[in-house]
Amino acid sequence: MKIGGFQKLSLIDYPGKVSCIVFTIGCNFRCPYCYVPQLVLPEQIKKLKEIPITEIFSFLQKNKGLNEAVVITGGEPTLQPDLPEFIRRVKAMGYLVALETNGTNFEMLKNLIEEKLVDYVEMDIKNKLDFEKYNLTVGSVLTEEMFENIKKSIKFLLKRNLPHEFRTTLVKEFHEIDDVIEIAKAIKGSEVYYLQNFKADVEIIGGKKLTPMDEETLKEIVKEVSNFIRVVRR
Repeated sequence: MKIGGFQKLSLIDYPGKVSCIVFTIGCNFRCPYCYVPQLVLPEQIKKLKEIPITEIFSFLQKNKGLNEAVVITGGEPTLQPDLPEFIRRVKAMGYLVALETNGTNFEMLKNLIEEKLVDYVEMDIKNKLDFEKYNLTVGSVLTEEMFENIKKSIKFLLKRNLPHEFRTTLVKEFHEIDDVIEIAKAIKGSEVYYLQNFKADVEIIGGKKLTPMDEETLKEIVKEVSNFIRVVRR
């Protein structure tokens, strides 16, 4: 496991649980609005000090009874071939595990769920399920295989009796109201859909100035999307 960040306390990243967050290194997307370029871009990864896995497990051992869950995010965690073994060790210590993913590694996600290694899945849906639109949103690196895996991951989560959430970061340059409505239709049946507005005051991958949604548009999106699924703004 290549780990580039470790947040020791979070009250919001695992619903209803006190958690810590493990940030893995590397991603197969280049979303222009991504706010962790140090975990994604090779030239920035080179400058990053990798966190020893022993440090993570030492913390977990000392904080049993205080922290209840471990959230694994990135980057894209499912690119780590030893992710299942890492999670097995975490689970053996009595922790719940949440996985944040973009859904492109369907087989890894499927295996983790079927082996009951994850207790909660948080899947980012970048845009409506149109290849060209999705490709633009993820930095023009999307392949047909990745796109099919994303659709498989969505369908799989909808069919499984496993707590999960879908979420989308809204950026004015990439999203329109109809796009978000189409996403909501695709995930209808899920318990909740989280919408988070882009933050303009952070360093991002694309280098270009991007724009959050204005409040009026956000309210309209929530109103329209609520016809299909319960919406929560973050």
